Amino acid sequence: MTVLDDRVDVAADVTPLLLIGGRWVDSGDGATMPVENPATGEVIREVADATAADGRAALDAAVAAQRSWAATPARARSDILRRAYERVIADTDRLAAIMTAEMGKPLAEAKGEVAYAAEFLRWFAEEAVRIGGGDFTRTPDGANRAMVVRQPVGPCLLITPWNFPLAMGTRKIGPALAAGCTVVLKPAPQTPLASLALAQIFTEVGLPDGVLNVVTTSRAQEVVEPLLRGGDVRKLSFTGSTAVGRILLEQAAPAVVRTSMELGGNAPFIVFADADLDVAVDSAVQAKMRNMGEACTAANRFFVHESVAERFAGRLAQRLGSMVVAPGTAEGAQVGPLIDGPSREKVANLVSDAVVRGAKVLVGGDAPEGPGYFYNPTVLTNVHPDSALTRTEIFGPVAAIQTFTDSDDVIAAANDTEWGLVGYVFTQDIDRAMAVSEALEVGMVGLNAGVVSNPATPFGGIKQSGLGREGGRVGIDEFLEHKLVVLPVRPPREG
Repeated sequence: MTVLDDRVDVAADVTPLLLIGGRWVDSGDGATMPVENPATGEVIREVADATAADGRAALDAAVAAQRSWAATPARARSDILRRAYERVIADTDRLAAIMTAEMGKPLAEAKGEVAYAAEFLRWFAEEAVRIGGGDFTRTPDGANRAMVVRQPVGPCLLITPWNFPLAMGTRKIGPALAAGCTVVLKPAPQTPLASLALAQIFTEVGLPDGVLNVVTTSRAQEVVEPLLRGGDVRKLSFTGSTAVGRILLEQAAPAVVRTSMELGGNAPFIVFADADLDVAVDSAVQAKMRNMGEACTAANRFFVHESVAERFAGRLAQRLGSMVVAPGTAEGAQVGPLIDGPSREKVANLVSDAVVRGAKVLVGGDAPEGPGYFYNPTVLTNVHPDSALTRTEIFGPVAAIQTFTDSDDVIAAANDTEWGLVGYVFTQDIDRAMAVSEALEVGMVGLNAGVVSNPATPFGGIKQSGLGREGGRVGIDEFLEHKLVVLPVRPPREG
């Protein structure tokens, strides 16, 4: 495996500082934190490691800018988002190379994320001018006129994960800015460079000072908790693990901060006997291998009807076994490294546990030699339902296959989890397709499809997979309050 060092050098032109009130500044105590290339284990950049005081300064800047930004005409907000969209598209190669360097995904996939991320900016640029009023009516007794207006919720704290560092930033920043809210963004410490590059683009396309502030830090609890408890943050949007989400909900409770949570998943992938296996296998590769399996939407539990299980598993093993495992910058790379050593160890332990319980390894099941945190694409059959990987978000390139015979049983098994983000269903029977889609306890269903995410549609889950929705027409509502204005009906004055 060979790393193309000239690609990694793109990290050098990213400003490694905090963005607070329109100024790029060092952390208060001068501390920095390393950004590592997971394909090599080498540090590629040091960035500012913010203190609690830095976080407070960033929020103060957002609070100071809130009134003027909320009063900015919707068309002006829209134009800024549109210019940012155009800049992101024009900067595709650089932004993709940054993500590959800090996160590991193959360049081709990183370029796909840039396009996906940019679409959130374009979508919410268009939504900004369509907010309008909520309603105007008379109360049933005829005594009052009632108007409902929608106004920005106020300063927002946005916390993004490492697995889709650019897209998760735009998916939150886009609707917040479109709605008229100011922002403090805290990116994941593993992947701050894409967020800093995005912030730099916003400053260059005319976003006023203080509207977007970026705080990179390895001291999340020290920085975030006082911001949530202080009362100035009026909206928290978080994407990450369910465990961290629970902690943030507790911290947000004293100030009754409005929250959106996009948390973990344990997606079932159900293949019925009548499924088109070509479609099912293609979709399985998409749903399992996107981002090396490090996605909350990744297919986690494969349930395949016993009559087609052997054919499906064999074809999937052939596809995954042929994928090129290499640093994202290497020519032809299809599977990059996992984010770090502990993540790879977790995946390896889950596979070992399944094998001890009787699972058969059709392909993979090990890590290649060499530097970096790589794990080979893996297909397991005969997976016991009590295996740890059926109850845990794998977050790696492992497809664990169980079989079934009865529709009711497989629906019960699919729903037997605390999570409920997405499910995948493969059948050519329209009645079964609709019945199973309605019965699954998830926020999204991929029906004969391995990809569900699109900026124009609502994204989110139920149960412990989260609260609220991102994207689509409802995405901007997460950043708006509905205010009621009541005007008594009186006869007109004479004269």
